Amino acid sequence: MDSVIELQRQTHEEIERFESALYDLLSRPHSTHERNLQNEHKASQVLDRISTRITALNSLYADEDSRKAEINKLTAPAKADDLSEFYSRLVKIQEHHNKYPDSAPGIDLELASFLEEPDPEEEDMEVEDPISLMFSGEEAYGKYCDLYVNHIAYTNLKGIGKRPGYLQYLDLLLETPVHGGLPKETRFSKEYESYIKDLYNYLFSFVKRTQPLTDVVSQQKEASTSFNEKWEAKELPEWDSETGPKAAANGETAGIWCAACQKHYSKQTVYDAHLSSKKHIKAMNKQAASGEPPKNPNGSSVPPPTSGAQPSHQTAAQLRIKNSAYYTHMATALLTNLAPVINETKSNVERRFSLTAREREQELLEQSKPAPPPAAAKEGAAEEEEEEERIYNPLKLPLGWDGKPIPYWLYKLHGLGVEYKCEICSDHVYMGRKNFDRHFQESRHAFGMRALGLPNTKHFHEITRIEDALALAEKLKQEGRHEIFEQETMEELEDDEGNVYNRKTYEDLKKQGLI
Repeated sequence: MDSVIELQRQTHEEIERFESALYDLLSRPHSTHERNLQNEHKASQVLDRISTRITALNSLYADEDSRKAEINKLTAPAKADDLSEFYSRLVKIQEHHNKYPDSAPGIDLELASFLEEPDPEEEDMEVEDPISLMFSGEEAYGKYCDLYVNHIAYTNLKGIGKRPGYLQYLDLLLETPVHGGLPKETRFSKEYESYIKDLYNYLFSFVKRTQPLTDVVSQQKEASTSFNEKWEAKELPEWDSETGPKAAANGETAGIWCAACQKHYSKQTVYDAHLSSKKHIKAMNKQAASGEPPKNPNGSSVPPPTSGAQPSHQTAAQLRIKNSAYYTHMATALLTNLAPVINETKSNVERRFSLTAREREQELLEQSKPAPPPAAAKEGAAEEEEEEERIYNPLKLPLGWDGKPIPYWLYKLHGLGVEYKCEICSDHVYMGRKNFDRHFQESRHAFGMRALGLPNTKHFHEITRIEDALALAEKLKQEGRHEIFEQETMEELEDDEGNVYNRKTYEDLKKQGLI
């Protein structure tokens, strides 16, 4: 038998190695949903191993007698040099390693199975994935819910009114509480109890399969405790009924009992009205002829104790209502966290409805194809990053001759961050003073001036508002320069770039070296 102290040391070491493996698993980047889910399931298994080791370690520390006995064996007597126990154990260890020189601890193999990366060459082979076996084809590896069976069970309930389609059913699941709009007669039925229990079991299983790192058991315990407190405090009025726990606790059934008609009546007035009906009189005569006890003359709601089966029937009804309320409360708690998945499921169903049969087959073929190898994916990602880095331009700087953004200091030097707006050019914005000054001789501004019936001369330089240009033209006319207008606008010239100017403007720009 191994030493208790050695077992404690070994357990501490295993816990630390599992924690290190857990860190490696959770720090791995995964680009696909399938890889991420596989990684989470491995991490969940590692957490289970850690929990098992911690439980075993606590039991070892709790065994004080074994620890004291072990320490006494290893402790030499006072003023003595007795190391026989130490050497005997050392010999056993050496013999074991000599006999099994290549043996590795079991934890090494266990950690290797968790940390091994899938081989890209083996991905092309048909290797059975244990995680994929947990999901149906409709669930698509845990991306969507498969609630078709529950939908059929819901549509078979009595009293639900118009039977909803699958998409409408998914919307109903997002109610809080779920199915709160159903009538009490439906929610108190045995069929509803079976339906809501199956729905809860599926949702609980789905959460455990798709969120292995979520402590769903603890969350459900809290929801169960909350339900029990509300039930005991009678804070669930939607589940309160004459057939509910209050009436059953008083030993009463629903409404007023008619022994002759073998029927319950919800109100006293209805019960009194039926006493004069032909059906009731006929039932009374039949009961008198058969020798059965007559109806209770006080109209008591307690049926005659002809058998002992009725009290158990009341208990069963009470239990059924409580079970239905319990599973409804628990399913609502799960659906609150699964609301994004329900919405994704609805979107997927709507998308598939819009596809043709051929497109659905093509989609299945694409899904069956293996994912690209990680190396190729990394190379593609690296190329995309390089391309994005080459065109990365957060400040939206102008591009230089090499296709790259110009330096920011040059951008500031030329004042390219200053905007100049010209109303004559249809509110076009020019960046920088140089571009703004140049635009007065360009075709865009000249076309705007011609549209206003004005010459594009140096008199209108720096004029960007239509109102100012028209006012200046009127002022020039009043000063007797109308002849100059006509002379300057009679002949137009065009430069090499296609810009049109009148003769005087063309000559001025040519002298300035701008053309």
